[in-house]
Amino acid sequence: MHRAILLTGLAFAAGGGGVNRGFASDDNPADPLQFRTHAEQSLAAAQKLYAAEPTNSVAAWQVGRASFELVTVLGEPKEMEKIINEGIAASRVSVALEPTAAAGHYYLAITVGKLADLKRNLAAYGMVKEVEREFHKARELDEQFCYAGPDRSLGLLYLEAPGWPLSVGSRSKARKHLERAAELAPDFPENRLTLAEAYLKWHDKKPLARELGALETLWPVAHT
Repeated sequence: MHRAILLTGLAFAAGGGGVNRGFASDDNPADPLQFRTHAEQSLAAAQKLYAAEPTNSVAAWQVGRASFELVTVLGEPKEMEKIINEGIAASRVSVALEPTAAAGHYYLAITVGKLADLKRNLAAYGMVKEVEREFHKARELDEQFCYAGPDRSLGLLYLEAPGWPLSVGSRSKARKHLERAAELAPDFPENRLTLAEAYLKWHDKKPLARELGALETLWPVAHT
């Protein structure tokens, strides 16, 4: 793939683009309608398992993950908030049932983060602090989880959030965690893409060129 194409994709991602980076499961289809159908089916299956096994911590965080995936393709705020709140509640149960498992903390952070994104009010600041705390806990328990997901997610949080005193945004922290994610799971394209997006935002040309080169190698495998 040519660097120009990759840069176009990075520019799209930097503008928001409606693309969820790095939080969804590994087998998500690319077509939006197919994705929504898949996400609805995944959530229904997760809800069914969780209803049958309410003390199963894995079943609980799977509801959190599936709720987040579905909300990313919905457009009606009330529906989105209802679904993500269900995901938050299930993720909290997962953490309570198995506090030493990274997954529950990880998906609690993701679902609370999505609710904060939907709210975008003063209450969201407190949510962001919880998101930060839960990602750090997931990282402490298993930094390899979801292809270095805790570091990737922390990097994105620090990259995209406003800086102090409004929120937790920090260029130095974003760099630290995004580079660590790429170090831990260098063959996972999402880590390279997110890091390249950050370098593009910061106008760091040499490391950007390095990440684009790595992405050129990884992209055919990612498409497959």
